[in-house]
Amino acid sequence: MISIAIAILNWNGEKLLRRFLKEVVDNSEEASIYLIDNASTDGSVQYVEYNHPGVKINKLDNNYGYAGGYNRGLNSINEDLICLLNNDVLVKSGWLAPIIDHFENHPQTAVAQPHIMDFNQPNQFEYAGAAGGFIDRLGYPYCRGRIFEDLEVDEGQYDKDEKIFWASGACFFVRKKVFDLLEGFDEDFFAHMEEVDFCWRAFNQNLSVYSLYRSKVYHLGGGTLKPSPRKTYLNFRNSLFLLIKNLPEKRFIRIFERMVWDGFAFLFFILKFNFINAFSVLKSHYSFYLNFQKFNRKHEENHEFIHYFKESFLPLSYFFLKKKKFL
Repeated sequence: MISIAIAILNWNGEKLLRRFLKEVVDNSEEASIYLIDNASTDGSVQYVEYNHPGVKINKLDNNYGYAGGYNRGLNSINEDLICLLNNDVLVKSGWLAPIIDHFENHPQTAVAQPHIMDFNQPNQFEYAGAAGGFIDRLGYPYCRGRIFEDLEVDEGQYDKDEKIFWASGACFFVRKKVFDLLEGFDEDFFAHMEEVDFCWRAFNQNLSVYSLYRSKVYHLGGGTLKPSPRKTYLNFRNSLFLLIKNLPEKRFIRIFERMVWDGFAFLFFILKFNFINAFSVLKSHYSFYLNFQKFNRKHEENHEFIHYFKESFLPLSYFFLKKKKFL
C-alpha cells in the first residue's frame, strides 16, 4: 500500500489549528501528519505539541511563504504521497480512501485534488480550486465550478474523475518523487499560483493532474491571506511570471495581450475609485519588468505540449458572451 503524509503549512494560525486540526487527526488514520511551521509567534507550535503529540513538527527559522515553506518542510518527509493541506480545511471520515485508490492504480498521475467545497455553504464549490483548475490562452485561471466570482452549487455535474490542468494548493496531493523531480515549487512566486506553475511543469513532463470527485474537503477560505491589495499584486504579478516561464510558443505576443487586458483591469479599479488596487496592478507590472530576465532564463525551449488551454479567452466568454460554466 502506498504510504501517505499530510503536511500542513502554518504561520500564526493557532485559531485555525484549534478549529480544524482535530478533524484531520481523527479522520486520517492512513497518514502520518506533519506541521510545517513558518516561524509562528502566536503559540501555534505549543498548541500542537500539547494537544496533538502525534503530529510531527518541522520548525522553520523564517516565514518562507507557501512555496519556500513547503520546499524546506518536505525535505524531511519521505512518504510516497504527500497531501499539502491548508490549515483552514475541514476533512471528514473516508476522505483519503478514494485518493489513495487512484494513485495506486494510475501511475501517470502526479498530482490530484479532491472536490473543494465551501465550509460555510457545504453544497457550494469553493473559490480556491472547486472541482479542478484550468487556464485560458492568456493564463487566466478558472475552475470547474468557479469562474471569476461565480460559484456553482454541487448538483453532481462534476461527478467524474477528470483530468485537469492544475490542482488547488489548498489540498494538493503530489507524489514525493515528482515533487523532487521538478525541484519543488518556484519560490519566486512566494504565494499564489505556484501550484499552477508546478502543474504546468508536470504537464510538460507528460504527467497527469486529476480532480477526484469521490473525495470532498471543506475550505474556510481567506484564512491566511485575505482579499487585499497585496493579494491583487501577487495575482497579477504571478500570472505574468507564469506566462514568461511556461508558455510554449508566441510568448511575447501573448504576454503583451495579457498586459493590455491588465490595463483594462487597472481602469476598472480607477472607475470604481479603488485606487489602492489600481496601484497594485501597476506595481505588479513594475515587478514583472524588474524580474523579466530572471524568469526568462527559467523558460525551457523544449516544451512538447502546446495545447495547454481549452478556453481561448476567458474574459470574452465570461463578460461579453455571458458563459458561466466551462465543462
